[in-house]
Amino acid sequence: MKKLIFAFSISSILAGTASAQSSVTLYGIVTGNITYANNVQTAATSGSGKPLGGAQVAQFDSGSSGLASSRWGLTGAEDLGGGLKAIFKIENGFSVNNGTLGQGGTEFGRQAWVGLTANRYGTVTLGRQGDTSVEFVSPLLYAWYWGNLAIHPSDYDNLNFTHRINNSIKYLSDPYNGFRFGALYSLGGVAGNVTQNQFWSTGASYTGAAFSFAASIINARNPNNSLYGTNANASATGNNLGSAGSATAAESNPAIAGFASAHTQQTISVATTYTAGPVIVGANYSNTQFRGLGSTAALNTSGYSGSTTLSTVGVNLRYQATPFLRFGTSFDFTDGGSVGDKSSAKYEQLNLGAAYSLSKATELYLTSAFQHASGTDSLGRPAVAQIGYLSPSATNKQVAVSAGIKHLF
Repeated sequence: MKKLIFAFSISSILAGTASAQSSVTLYGIVTGNITYANNVQTAATSGSGKPLGGAQVAQFDSGSSGLASSRWGLTGAEDLGGGLKAIFKIENGFSVNNGTLGQGGTEFGRQAWVGLTANRYGTVTLGRQGDTSVEFVSPLLYAWYWGNLAIHPSDYDNLNFTHRINNSIKYLSDPYNGFRFGALYSLGGVAGNVTQNQFWSTGASYTGAAFSFAASIINARNPNNSLYGTNANASATGNNLGSAGSATAAESNPAIAGFASAHTQQTISVATTYTAGPVIVGANYSNTQFRGLGSTAALNTSGYSGSTTLSTVGVNLRYQATPFLRFGTSFDFTDGGSVGDKSSAKYEQLNLGAAYSLSKATELYLTSAFQHASGTDSLGRPAVAQIGYLSPSATNKQVAVSAGIKHLF
């Protein structure tokens, strides 16, 4: 990534003290693309009781369907001596369509943290940041390389970094013979209840010459607030997981929207890759449990109780054909969401991608996805397809193609 670095020296405050060296780096990604979807829902219900929708061609911000979301940020470090450094990062997400803020209007919604790092002892950071699944597992996934069309339904496992964790403390070890590990804890901040809205996660990874492996577990208490409700526009009392829609509005995240009343969400995820020359093959698995359904009565519109599970198994292949041209494909199968006598939903998705580098900073890309859904979703309705961050389909099938340009600075 081409970076603009502002470096400056801080003079000694006290006589005889060595001056501390500080640096601040400005960086970012700007992505624009045009996306075609064969069916996008316009209303969740109609006179016949079925969703309404049709084809759509639109320019989307990369948060919807591009290769990487548009952002800019500042990161910095101050050398405190003895191998100790003070570090920080603030990162803003935005739309190239109209310049609006991403992450629900949060100014530095992607990341905002400060901390200390010490040689051999690792790094501690405090603020708004990613959990350990994002740190360790996500970099091995196809979607991390090929964009948001390839995410798991509603990003229920947060492996695409849809949700940031507020008020969090995170520790990451330094690499040791290819191994790393870490943990994160977020304070709920609720007076009189230490565990309400708390979030914790832990994970580890190994990176070798050819083989890589990562695993993580996250646990969110009252996930409607602690995981899905961390943006500036989140509701303190409403459903932050999604919406059932209406006769004039589309559904949102129907794979999980019905589970907002859960007491706890726990996700275990693992991924592995093997590199052989220009080819990378990979596999991944994630399992999410929504426990204690009905704990928040006002959000339990379907009258659920007990627990339910969603899981995804996926395989992928990436091929660097030349130094400038790369291809990729993956297949994911998601199953789960059954409650009581309700059958589970199933989502089968095939992803394809190609990218061509015009330079080290600029890339043209073409990505596509096809999804087929069946069974009953979290809202108790026949499952509809829902690719990436697009609006769900009105049917059980959806095809999307996105073409665009990504520039790094």
